[in-house]
Amino acid sequence: MRRHLARLLTVLAVLAAAFATPGMANGRAQAADEWNPPAHLVQPLNEVWNHVESTYGNLYGFRNYGWDQIMANRGSVNYCVRWESDAPVSAALRDRIHAALKKQFGKWMAAMTENGKGHNAWPYTDVPVNIVGWAVKNRSTLQWTDNSVDIYTGILDSGGAPQCAPDCGRFFHQDGNYSKCPGGAARHYDQSLWLTKGFGGGAGGDWGQRMGQEYFTGALNQENIHIYLHEVGHTFGLDDFYDWSPTGQCCFLMKAGSATQITEFDQWMLRDFWRHLKNRYGL
Repeated sequence: MRRHLARLLTVLAVLAAAFATPGMANGRAQAADEWNPPAHLVQPLNEVWNHVESTYGNLYGFRNYGWDQIMANRGSVNYCVRWESDAPVSAALRDRIHAALKKQFGKWMAAMTENGKGHNAWPYTDVPVNIVGWAVKNRSTLQWTDNSVDIYTGILDSGGAPQCAPDCGRFFHQDGNYSKCPGGAARHYDQSLWLTKGFGGGAGGDWGQRMGQEYFTGALNQENIHIYLHEVGHTFGLDDFYDWSPTGQCCFLMKAGSATQITEFDQWMLRDFWRHLKNRYGL
């Protein structure tokens, strides 16, 4: 009896030690912090994060970064296209826009993978992009009859621009309740690709990205649609650099006008943002 009791106490002691070991929380193993940027980027990355921490009002409390959207969907993201233009859209043009959107978004997701796996506990090596709807003022603008996407007509925002149904939008329902969305949760959208006729430059955030309709459609054959890529960076929380540059960094995508593709520094800024948020997902 004493021998059995001694063995039981030994087992309990081992279990207690395991759960007390750093890297364990609520019985779930926490991934080690795989933070290994190139030596020449350590200082500028630290400068960027210190700047972010001192200037973002709700950095850690905000819960609708692109990271949150992908994690909520278990590894994918849904888009709806806002076509603020009277230019007609054929089925062929629609499909080219969809293909370009998927390719460009995928460039940021590729920056989170290394040697065939997610960097620093990022759980996805591929993030599918689903385009679930289009919003227009007039149905006749869209010159197709198939039902491959939901079509929203006559739903306008306060500025008179067409928008996808708010009942289906994550921006409006960050609790994930899409009970009033006609297509249900599967047809919700996390972000909007908002293409506006005559719009200069770009804008981006947790709601999606906005740029000129003419610019985006004119860039469909380009390897890098750089305004779109820059704005997606904002969706994942990355900052602008209008009035300063990190040490040794002159030219990178998030410093508007200085680069037209995701650079090494952009990649590591993205990874650094993930590093500081991953614990909210128990990683």
